[in-house]
Amino acid sequence: MELTAKQRQYLRALAHALKPLVQIGAKKGIGETVIEQIKAQLLAHELLKIRFNTESAVEPADVLAELLQQTESQLVQHSGRTLVLYRRRQFKPAIELPKPSRPGRPAATPKASS
Repeated sequence: MELTAKQRQYLRALAHALKPLVQIGAKKGIGETVIEQIKAQLLAHELLKIRFNTESAVEPADVLAELLQQTESQLVQHSGRTLVLYRRRQFKPAIELPKPSRPGRPAATPKASS
């Protein structure tokens, strides 16, 4: 399920106060151990902030698609060298997302007075 704009906005607000739990360092870039660490943090927290150090061998934009695919997560926000990822837990999710509006449902219109 793709996140709606309203859900992304809600998750960005939650992530604002978070500290990066995963830091991508200088030489190693994104390896299997980093992927496993990200998966473990997503399982524990559902919402994760990742920071790429300035000395990092890789740029966030260059590895974003691969990172999302390998961790089975969704991008909430990409701001400079920081990514915010979300993956809902199958059992006992901690974050309750706003419900998406139903497609094809017209917006409420004011009634004309007689």
